[in-house]
Amino acid sequence: MKNLVKLIVVSVVILFFTACKNDKNQTDIKEEHSNEMNMENVHDMNGSSTDMVTVQKSELSNQIVERYLQLKNALVSDNQKKAVEAGKDLHRAFESFDMTQLNDAQHKEYMEIAENAKEHAEHIIKSDINHQREHFEFLSTDINDLITLVGTNKTLYQDFCPMYNNNKGGTWLSETKEIKNPYFGNKMLNCGEIQKQIN
Repeated sequence: MKNLVKLIVVSVVILFFTACKNDKNQTDIKEEHSNEMNMENVHDMNGSSTDMVTVQKSELSNQIVERYLQLKNALVSDNQKKAVEAGKDLHRAFESFDMTQLNDAQHKEYMEIAENAKEHAEHIIKSDINHQREHFEFLSTDINDLITLVGTNKTLYQDFCPMYNNNKGGTWLSETKEIKNPYFGNKMLNCGEIQKQIN
């Protein structure tokens, strides 16, 4: 009888500690997931939601982002010549980027991003405005990747136009909440929506 009581007591203690451990594991998993997701949902005055993404605060990408925004604004205003100049400035900004502040893994990834971006900038320098816009789409992905890699201290908005590229859609980054479409310019200046806010 004593052995039976001991067995029951030991079983209850084991169950208690197992339950506590599982509860702690679930809490750890939730906290870990929360730490990985640097994104929150914010609502504007119209009730529509925009994802808020926080990246590392850094000035490292500033020159490149500023040149990219100049290019975007040239395309918004249908100005092919200004887009050429902005493309040249962007190419130079990638060439003069300070890589000494990157670790080995970042350095390797930066080199891949820069190689792609400079190639698209070169096409923009040599092309008519329709071709500039095609390369701007790919360039927007490169700039997004760069910001994810090294951060920015700027507040930016990732915008999306669902009608670009035969309704496949295209994204770009903007410094303002107001939609100004670089893919269509004055033809459909306000076509698009904010997908997320960075910082």
